[in-house]
Amino acid sequence: MASRPDSMIRLLFRLIVLPLLLLWFVRALLRSVVTGFRSTVGSQSQAQQPPAARSVGELKKDPVCGTYVSTAASITRTVNGEVLYFCSRECRDKYRVT
Repeated sequence: MASRPDSMIRLLFRLIVLPLLLLWFVRALLRSVVTGFRSTVGSQSQAQQPPAARSVGELKKDPVCGTYVSTAASITRTVNGEVLYFCSRECRDKYRVT
C-alpha cells in the first residue's frame, strides 16, 4: 500500500505541478523580455526629442560686469527712473550713479 500513494504523488507532480511550474517560468521570462523591450523603445523615443526650451525672460546686460542676465532672475535697481538689471547683489552694490 505504501507504493500506491507514492505513485499517485509522482503522477500528480508530473501532470499538474511540473507543467504549472514550467508555465510560470515561461511567463516570467516573457514578461521580463517584454518589459525590457518597452523600456528600451521608450528611452529611444525620449532621446530623439529635443529638450524643451525654458522661457526665462528677456536678457539684459549687467552695467558693472557686462554679464547678460535674464530679467526674471536678475536683481533690479531703479536709477533716475530707469530700471537696471544686475547679475548679483555685489554688482548692484558696486554700481555708482554718475
